[in-house]
Amino acid sequence: MAKIEFKNVGHSYDQNAKIPAYALKPFSLSWEDGGRYALLGPSGCGKTTMLNIMSGLITPSEGTVFFNDKNITSVKTEQRNIAQVFQFPVIYNTMSVFDNLAFPLKCRKFSDSQIRTKVNEVADILNLSSVLNLGAKGLTADQKQLISLGRGLVREDVAAVLMDEPLTVIDPDLKFKLRRKLKEINSKYNTTLIYVTHDQNEAMTFAEKIIVMDSGQIVQRGSSKELFESPSTTFVAYFIGSPAMNIFNCSIENNELVLGRFKLKIDTNLDQIKSNELKVGIRSEFIDLSDKPTENAILAKIKSNEDFGNYILLTCEFDNLEIKVKIKREQVITSETTYLILSKNRLCLYEKEKLIN
Repeated sequence: MAKIEFKNVGHSYDQNAKIPAYALKPFSLSWEDGGRYALLGPSGCGKTTMLNIMSGLITPSEGTVFFNDKNITSVKTEQRNIAQVFQFPVIYNTMSVFDNLAFPLKCRKFSDSQIRTKVNEVADILNLSSVLNLGAKGLTADQKQLISLGRGLVREDVAAVLMDEPLTVIDPDLKFKLRRKLKEINSKYNTTLIYVTHDQNEAMTFAEKIIVMDSGQIVQRGSSKELFESPSTTFVAYFIGSPAMNIFNCSIENNELVLGRFKLKIDTNLDQIKSNELKVGIRSEFIDLSDKPTENAILAKIKSNEDFGNYILLTCEFDNLEIKVKIKREQVITSETTYLILSKNRLCLYEKEKLIN
């Protein structure tokens, strides 16, 4: 087990350039021992580069990497005691499933009884018990990936298990079960798990802390609740949530926000605002409907509704602006127009794309 710490770590794949083109812009961050983390962001944002620096597959062009306060920046991968699971299966086709899972333990001279116990335990978790004696070559793609995952989990002494989009080839019905199992493993063995994904649902259902990345830099680190309710940038606001946060250009007048022809109160100190580049956002989940005007009410026309089974998504319009609203299925709509209540404590104000606290 290990606490992993990056101090001013950055990486450019072209280190001879006069001005570095960073794949990963310099930053400092720590991952606590036994934590469950997700690196979340679009393809090419630097997630895999960060993971490969942790494992030692890449030596950063800048900064220092520590495991338990020990500088391991130049330490080779095999000496870091890291388990890494890649996007696609990496297995030994000539071995049985049992021998594939047992291989890391055999290399470390575990006894036969210890190997049997641990392999059977991991096989049970990953639903591989019935194929332990089969050759790995003939298995399905998702079974092979489960073997790769199992080899990372079979060792209790690893500093961390690093997973790079590990469930890409896994059957959708099995993905949820595996994320739940990974959380159980983290809780039982206090194993540090770091999970790379571009899928917000995977990140938010797996991790205690999510690190959101964009264009080679970290834009927010926090819990699912923090990312959803208080996205630190408009990028996070758009990237997290389905649908994305409603965001509009706005201005300030007499200590109120001006949105189209409507004025809104907000729980943010507007005296500190210096810029005219302002946007206001609110989640579709946090908008209430009313047949009467109240504080922060906007009169809107309902253009359409979509039934998603557990909720109805309304598309509404005001002042030529479109806004999404989630309502309960049992909620009755009796008119083509309605007042949308944008509670002041649910509004997020952004100046130059960054959240104002």
